[in-house]
Amino acid sequence: MPEAMENCDRNPYLFIVGCPRSGTTLLKRMLDAHPQIAITRETHWITRYYRKRKGLTPEGMATSELIPKLFEYHRFPHLKVSRAELQSMLRTEPPISYADFVTGIFDLYGERKGKPLVGDKTPGYVRSIPLLHSLWPETRFVHLIRDGRDVCLSVSKWRLVNYTLGHFRSYHEDPVTTAALWWEWHVRSGQEGGMSLGPDLYHEVRYESLVAYPARECAALCGLLNVSYDAAMLRFHEGRTQTGPGLSSNRSWLPPTPGIRDWRSQMCNEDLERFEAVAGDLLKELGYERAFPHPSPQALEHAATIREAFAQDLRRRGQRSPWPQSAPR
Repeated sequence: MPEAMENCDRNPYLFIVGCPRSGTTLLKRMLDAHPQIAITRETHWITRYYRKRKGLTPEGMATSELIPKLFEYHRFPHLKVSRAELQSMLRTEPPISYADFVTGIFDLYGERKGKPLVGDKTPGYVRSIPLLHSLWPETRFVHLIRDGRDVCLSVSKWRLVNYTLGHFRSYHEDPVTTAALWWEWHVRSGQEGGMSLGPDLYHEVRYESLVAYPARECAALCGLLNVSYDAAMLRFHEGRTQTGPGLSSNRSWLPPTPGIRDWRSQMCNEDLERFEAVAGDLLKELGYERAFPHPSPQALEHAATIREAFAQDLRRRGQRSPWPQSAPR
C-alpha cells in the first residue's frame, strides 16, 4: 500500500474548488498527472443530492432509489461505474451512509485509474466546504484564487455564462459589476468555510503563482497531500496540446501560461472602476494591486444598487449572501 494511504481515512481525498474561470481545470490536470492521484471530472451531484435527500432516507442513508437518479444525471456516467457495482454496495447491514456510498464510488474510480488517492474538481463546491467537511472530516480542500478582473474577462468569453451569471437579473443590466459580485461571493464563501479547518485541510493557491512557478506550487501541494512531488505534474500537456482558431486554453491543453487574461491591457477604465467599486476591498485583502483605489461616488452608488439586487437573488434561491441585508449607500 502506498505510504500516503497509511494516513488517509478515505476518498474523496481532496476537493479542488474556487470561483469558476479561475483555472481549476489547469490545477486538476496537474494533480491528475501525479502517479498516485486521480481527479474526477466535475460532479455537482454530491452536495445537491445530499441536501435534497435524493434517494436517501431522512437520516442520510443510501437507498436503491439513488442509483437510477445518479444515472439520470448527465455527468455521472463519466465515472465509469456500473449499476451492478452500486447495487453491491447497498447490500449491507446496517444500511450504508451516503458518505460511505460516495466513498465507494470514488474508490472504484481510483481502481480503474490505478491510483489510490481520488479527488474531485467541482469549482462550485467552494460554497459547500462545511457540508463536505461534515461528510468527510479528513478530506483536503484546495482553493484556487485568481485576480477577479481576469476572471471577469474569462467569463465574458464563457459559453456557459447564460446558465450561471445569466440567472442573476443584474447580469443583463451590468455584466461587469455582476461578475465582480459573483467572484467575491465565491472567494469569500470559500475562505469562510475553509479557514476554520486549519492548514492541514485547507490550502489556498493563487492562479498567478501556479502559472509563474508551477514546480514550486505543485511541490507545496504535494506536501499538503502527503505525497512525494513528481515532475509528471508539469508534463500533463505533453502529447495533448492543440492549436487552432477558436480553441480555448482548456481545449488547447496548454501548459501553465501566464498572461492569457490580463486586465491591465484588456479591460477598459470604465469596467475596471465598476469592478473595483464592488470588489476592491477583497482585491486589496488578497494583495492584488488596484487601478481605482478610490472609485467615484457615482460608481459606489451604482455598485450598492447592483449588490442589493444580487443579494436578493441569492436569498430568493435560498443561498446565503455574504453582504448585509441592506447594503450601505
